[in-house]
Amino acid sequence: MNLRNIKYTLILCSAVTLTSCASQKAATPVKPPVSKPKPDLPPKPVAAIPPADETFRTVLPEIRREFRGAWIASVANINWPSRNNLSVEQQKAEAIAMLDMLKDNNFNAVIFQARPSADALYTSNLEPWSYFLTGQTGVAPYPNYDPLQFWTEEAHKRGLELHVWLNPYRAHHSNGGSPNSLSMVNKLSDIVIRLKNGMYWFDPADPKTQGHVSNVVKDIVKRYDIDAVHFDDYFYPYATYNKGADFPDNKTWSAYVSSGGTLSRADWRRDNVNKFVERIYKEIHAEKNYVKFGISPFGIWKPGYPAGITGSSQYDELYADAKLWLNRGWVDYFSPQLYWPIESKGQPFEALLSWWKSENTMNRHLWPGLNTVEIRSPDRPTEIKNQIEVSRQVLGNDAGEIHWSIAGLTKNANMLPVLKNGPYKEKALVPKSPWIKTIPLQTPSLFINDNGSSVQVSWSTKNIKDVFQWVLFTQYNGGWETEILTLDQLSKEIPKMKDGKTLTAAAIKAVDRLGNESDYTAKMLK
Repeated sequence: MNLRNIKYTLILCSAVTLTSCASQKAATPVKPPVSKPKPDLPPKPVAAIPPADETFRTVLPEIRREFRGAWIASVANINWPSRNNLSVEQQKAEAIAMLDMLKDNNFNAVIFQARPSADALYTSNLEPWSYFLTGQTGVAPYPNYDPLQFWTEEAHKRGLELHVWLNPYRAHHSNGGSPNSLSMVNKLSDIVIRLKNGMYWFDPADPKTQGHVSNVVKDIVKRYDIDAVHFDDYFYPYATYNKGADFPDNKTWSAYVSSGGTLSRADWRRDNVNKFVERIYKEIHAEKNYVKFGISPFGIWKPGYPAGITGSSQYDELYADAKLWLNRGWVDYFSPQLYWPIESKGQPFEALLSWWKSENTMNRHLWPGLNTVEIRSPDRPTEIKNQIEVSRQVLGNDAGEIHWSIAGLTKNANMLPVLKNGPYKEKALVPKSPWIKTIPLQTPSLFINDNGSSVQVSWSTKNIKDVFQWVLFTQYNGGWETEILTLDQLSKEIPKMKDGKTLTAAAIKAVDRLGNESDYTAKMLK
């Protein structure tokens, strides 16, 4: 083999070897990379509320506001208890029936007379149990219970305010039996005066009187979960109570003159009451800021105010300068007893209410008292309904009234239907009291669960002790509806369809005991 052939052979062998090696390399399987096991990880967070159920901001409708109260008198067993020999169960049954009636007819307040005449329809270490409760002054109900606590708790369960009505100066009523050893007539005989009609009266000028009544008021405010303290029109007594004779306060008047006093006797008497009213107002708010103070004076301050008004003068007869109390803002609400018809010539309802409004320089609540029991009208229900409408026109957004008394609502078969089908057709919150400073309520939480043809709406808040009521809003086809609910109701089942409309959203607000609203939480339906 020559040299050329040897070179060719070597080249050929090398090519075959390289091709064979390449083929073997290509045929060798490639092992896939080994994947390491991943550690257990928590699932990715999912939105707690689906987008369709998220909260949103909107414009909710204004909630109707109007004070709607009724007086419940215990003196002489006028309203409750109906007799002074009822059993405890009968007393409670009567109270429940009255409260249910008020709730069902869209009232929102009770003015309950817990101290008719230096006595107590509640547990007291300062004054004896009332004759009008048990038939004997100083004798407790059996089995023992606390009527004021009962009334307060049952009123609040129904979304009703409870105002404690006290007579500051009446020491004994002529219908209250003979004063016994436990009666304040005998326990405080040095400051009590007997009138010619058989009544006994504390001397309003005596510092001991003012101190005793102040202690009674503070004791009630401190121990009971009430919403207001209420005085009526009895300050110095009406002249007829003493058969026209002057009030026999020679002892305190002589002491005033001897000490260098320069006021006239009438001005001195008014000054006694003025100082007392201011004191009570300040002491109530010092004890519990949210407890309101209200007075319902005789409806005429003086004849001629406004022009054309005739009748008795509380200023000159009762020594009650009620206009001054309103001017100074020594009350949270004022309920002049406007017990005359709209068309009365000497005491026209609208003219008197408008005059009192003109004197309300501190913008306190002005809610007239209406004579629902015996207003002089051939059609009392219509007259009362019209007075409510007139009050709304005069008072605007701060309207309200108190009915004298609950008997006027129950003893006239047409009264409640006329009110429920007319001005009281919808429930209402009490008007706010912006001059009373409070801590804003927290915004409640809202929860919605789908139940098929309905949804279960529920709500809660951290500071439920500060809540008095709830307002639930439901939206059907873009239109909002409003419902006022009691504190104990924390959920409601709502139909998805109503009158052919679809439920699209819900919202909730909390309301405190002064009518202040929290911010709202609103959610769209899924």
